[in-house]
Amino acid sequence: MRISQLLPAAPGTVHGDPEREVGGVSHDSRTVSPGQLYAALPGANVHGAKFAPDLMERGITAILTDAAGWDMISAAVDPQTLAEVTGLIVEHPRSVLGFVSAAVYGTSVSPQLIGVTGTNGKTTTTYLVDGMLEALGHRTGVIGTVATLIAGVREPSVRTTPEAPELHALFAKMRAADVDTCAMEVSSHALSQHRVDGAHFAVSGFTNLSQDHLDFHNSMDEYFDVKAQLFTRTFSDAAVIVVEDRWGEKMVEAAQVPVRTLGRDDRSELRIEHTPGVSDFILHLGGSADETIALRSPLPGDFNVTNTALAAAMLLEAGIAVSDLNAIGRTFSASVPGRMEIIDVSGPRAEGQTHPERLPRAIVDYSHTPDAIEKALESLHADSEELVIVFGAGGDRDRGKRYGMGQAAARGADVIVLTDDNPRTEDPSSIRAAIREGIDAEISTGRARVKKVIEVAERGAAIDEAIAAAEASTTVLIAGKGHETGQSAGGVVTDFDDRSRTRSALCTRLGGAQTGKVHS
Repeated sequence: MRISQLLPAAPGTVHGDPEREVGGVSHDSRTVSPGQLYAALPGANVHGAKFAPDLMERGITAILTDAAGWDMISAAVDPQTLAEVTGLIVEHPRSVLGFVSAAVYGTSVSPQLIGVTGTNGKTTTTYLVDGMLEALGHRTGVIGTVATLIAGVREPSVRTTPEAPELHALFAKMRAADVDTCAMEVSSHALSQHRVDGAHFAVSGFTNLSQDHLDFHNSMDEYFDVKAQLFTRTFSDAAVIVVEDRWGEKMVEAAQVPVRTLGRDDRSELRIEHTPGVSDFILHLGGSADETIALRSPLPGDFNVTNTALAAAMLLEAGIAVSDLNAIGRTFSASVPGRMEIIDVSGPRAEGQTHPERLPRAIVDYSHTPDAIEKALESLHADSEELVIVFGAGGDRDRGKRYGMGQAAARGADVIVLTDDNPRTEDPSSIRAAIREGIDAEISTGRARVKKVIEVAERGAAIDEAIAAAEASTTVLIAGKGHETGQSAGGVVTDFDDRSRTRSALCTRLGGAQTGKVHS
């Protein structure tokens, strides 16, 4: 792609040879290589143009930046060196970076994209879409919080939605691997920071909206407005919107693309017929024929029934036939690391038990908002004589949700083991205290189910204590970190995996004596 061919995507001024060719795009001065277009963006602390002179010495000859950035570069290098570089100067380089990346990588239409946004359920729904497509013989990709998958090959994810140059490079890699459809999480951060610019979704889905990220967004209304950008012609051709909360109904009104609504009552075009606590359900498609799809959620929890229905509905909108979805709807499989993940170990099993004798059922989940904690606990009530939750809250993030997380845990669990999550640079005890206020408020009003609250600061010790003390009929939910493999405290990240620690605690318990219920 020649620089001159990028002008429709990035109208601006070209300094130097407009016919210079570029074969890639990068905004990262640490990884950009000769032959790529370096995007020198203005940042909160430093302008990317600061690094351009050193990069030019390493062979970078094409730069996208703004007038201020070009002035910095011009002042830092001699005229002869500057003459060997082509600069594409635009007013707001970040706002065109995605479209430039799409042009360079040729990824405006391939592979087909299915996007999912919302506070909770994004990761799970993309994996459910992927599982259904794989069962139908498609070659698939996934981009999201847990990992990037390209035709079954896993790559680590740095963030939920990559930066625009990385995103389009991934699309190009998927196309080279013959991936036909990619299911992708679309975060509010990504929409507001132009990370998904240049991507276009055949269909986008909305799961729900509840309090989160208000350290980034000023209000729930602002959070909603950013999410709503996905449901415009710029990004999507069609939408499926879950209308099980007021934000879903509001999103239907805000959407600027054709919408199918999904819910559990007759107001929804696509209606879920489901018995609580049962994995099998029917999705009614409406219309005069009232076609149906028979589905089974491969993941525990009634909220995963909704996620499974959303996945099927989006595929329907993307062109998958009703007959094909019916063929695999109750047999396809999907597992999501750290999302209602049952941690099992080998051992003797008592008759009628689904887990080893003497061991409680242990589940690791990423639930880290009041709504997610509430739904996770609700989903576990039916087959748990006692419900224990181990959780905390992250530091340097939305502080306003901590009180609500405490309230949700107090209403849903019999026992709370309050611990640290990722305190980052905050005082861990102050985070726990904010959660404790919500717990105590529910107890004081009589709305609480919780019988005992234990505070164990060190997360590993908290997991160990919960597992060691629980009976076999108890379910222990370890909430908050899910798939994460590190813990951030005091500016240092150490290795820590809830799943590994829980498995270790179960193995230790399997070889020891049962100690009774936590609250006894």
